[in-house]
Amino acid sequence: MLVAVVVHPTRPQAAETAEMVSQICAEHGATSQALNVWQDEQSPADVLAGMAQRPQLVVTIGGDGTLLRGLAVAVEADAPVLGVKAGRVGFLTPFDATDLPRVLGAALAGRAPTQERMLLTLRASRPLHVPPELRTLLRYGRGPDPVPPLPRPGTPDEVGWGVPLGLSALNDVVFEKLGRDRQTSVAVYLSGRLFATYSADGVMVASPTGSTAYSFAAGGPVLSPRLNALVFTPVAPHMAFNRSMVTAPDEPVGVQVLPKSGQVAVVVDGRVHGILDPGDWVAVYPARRRAKLIVADVDDFFGRLRDQFSLADAPAARADAGSEPPLLVYPPDLPVPEELQHLHLPSKSGPA
Repeated sequence: MLVAVVVHPTRPQAAETAEMVSQICAEHGATSQALNVWQDEQSPADVLAGMAQRPQLVVTIGGDGTLLRGLAVAVEADAPVLGVKAGRVGFLTPFDATDLPRVLGAALAGRAPTQERMLLTLRASRPLHVPPELRTLLRYGRGPDPVPPLPRPGTPDEVGWGVPLGLSALNDVVFEKLGRDRQTSVAVYLSGRLFATYSADGVMVASPTGSTAYSFAAGGPVLSPRLNALVFTPVAPHMAFNRSMVTAPDEPVGVQVLPKSGQVAVVVDGRVHGILDPGDWVAVYPARRRAKLIVADVDDFFGRLRDQFSLADAPAARADAGSEPPLLVYPPDLPVPEELQHLHLPSKSGPA
């Protein structure tokens, strides 16, 4: 069994944990191989092409950003991902280094619980790329002002259904302004019909997994990662309607750059994948493939949400609770009634 290991490049504890992963793999008769996923020019297929064989497991050591980098390779290889926390943000990385002997051992034996997550994919009016003259601006936030582009073909008669981009996102696809002095002006289509035009710093489409990331910071709702849905959230829109929209998985979200808008960067899970000119459009919808994340035996998303965001109870509610704080879980010591047995309920040992 080949285990690909993705390590955050600047965290000393990540390198130490990688040594532990290598040792555990050897004890179980598996081979580990370090992967360099930090070159933006490389696609997941390019990374896999440099390996003797496709990995059956991908271990990431870092934060959520490290996991997202490794996940792109794992999806291409149809392998599960085990995220080990060695970073600042760990919503997607539920395990610590101390969990590795147990969790990695179970994963190598094929016994680790795995949860599938919805992925986003894209289709566009043309293939995307980043012009070389804009790389300095994107990397450092400054550079020469880009020349205003001419509108490109983008109508159904001109480009039809567009072209698939071969990209996938676990968290979100963000359309953000390229110049600091120009807002993004886009038309947003929900399920193929014009919903509204926006002038904003950006707009984004998030998955339920990504609803706790940038979309949440921009005022969007939190969705259970077990849902199949899309979340459209504008970023600082210059209009009265600034709410998010939640659509069904078969209701795609399309974004088209308006004729006199500035250029728009397309950011997929934190990586810039292209620049849109006026007239260009991108549609975001669920991918057929799904991500496979190795999760804890007791996967408590809402408890993790409470802890990660350090949610505090309302002072008035604490006073009304008296000396007995509310139960963290509600598992009656009784058989589950028949009409409730289809629900995702906490077990006696903790949340399900």
